[in-house]
Amino acid sequence: MTSAPYRFGIEEEYFLADAETRGTPRRSVKPFHVAAAQRLPEIGRELLQCQVEVCTPPVADFSEACASLAQQRGALADLAAEHDLLIFAAGTHPVADWSRQLPTKGDRYRGILRDVGLPGRRSLICGMHVHVEVPDADGRVDLMNRLLPFQPLLLALSASSPFWQGRPTGLSAYRLSAFGELPRTGLPALFPGAADYARYVRIMTGAGAIRDASFLWWSLRPSIKFPTLELRIADSCTRLADALTIAAVFRCLVRLAVRRPAFNAGLDGVSRALAEENLWRAQRNGVGAALIDEALEVALPFAEALEALLALIAEDAAALGCTAEVAHARTIAAQGTSADGQVAAFEAAREAGLTDRQALDKVVDWLAETSRRS
Repeated sequence: MTSAPYRFGIEEEYFLADAETRGTPRRSVKPFHVAAAQRLPEIGRELLQCQVEVCTPPVADFSEACASLAQQRGALADLAAEHDLLIFAAGTHPVADWSRQLPTKGDRYRGILRDVGLPGRRSLICGMHVHVEVPDADGRVDLMNRLLPFQPLLLALSASSPFWQGRPTGLSAYRLSAFGELPRTGLPALFPGAADYARYVRIMTGAGAIRDASFLWWSLRPSIKFPTLELRIADSCTRLADALTIAAVFRCLVRLAVRRPAFNAGLDGVSRALAEENLWRAQRNGVGAALIDEALEVALPFAEALEALLALIAEDAAALGCTAEVAHARTIAAQGTSADGQVAAFEAAREAGLTDRQALDKVVDWLAETSRRS
């Protein structure tokens, strides 16, 4: 399907917080965004002004991706401090009130808010996207189908959104619930082939439902901007090492599916329904989730499901030079995700006698420090 070296790129979205209140900035953040655009050419904007996005260039080596993101995280943290701000990576902002957020200016953002209404204003969430190069455009649709069952496990490893609007949610990855208010989100449909996907896009654009395929906000999709398959399921990872692991596992899965054309071929409605159930389990419990194995017809503890995946992609990790990054998934499973760290910081603060709001401030501090030092 492709002879390319599976080049990849990572996009990370971050939140801005007021350094004093820990909530979203009380003053205009335009000076910060102007300065960021001048210092960091890779910087991007998101739907709301309290968000910022960075990306790596297309790379073939994880040391390059790590260096790029580490440099950008550090530069943004320094710049934020100059503007009395904090910056952190997480799927949701622990204390922010969505109703007080200002949208980013721009025709695309205004158009989205006009089209989707209130859910767009409530979309106070940050994710991480991974692009893996697949030059064969038709092949991207086939891969989107066949890699669908792995979406829940990747979400679980990235879980970083246990709080919403100043409250514990009881979920490890609440971001999907907020994002799910928007249309064309969640798992993609199973398309029989590339022609069917093209027909769907043609009908949707012709009917005026979307402007182009970039308005299909599924957890996995063929990119229309790059010759890539784009993973969108992950929460924004607080720890850089976790982000690199998500990217490495996904990249290996793409290579696996390319070299084994029969792998996961012929998935059906049952397969997708089971993936939906596993997605909920991952959203609820993160790396504590038991995931249903369709072939075995049992729910496996997360550690077992992970080991099965790592065995499956071991050859690909070795070929792509990312064995260490892939192996870090075991550390995430054993020591917990960002969601687990946030909950631990919150509970420790409450046990020390702080109020819920004061405890959430400690969570924001933990997020900002962990995002920078990692």
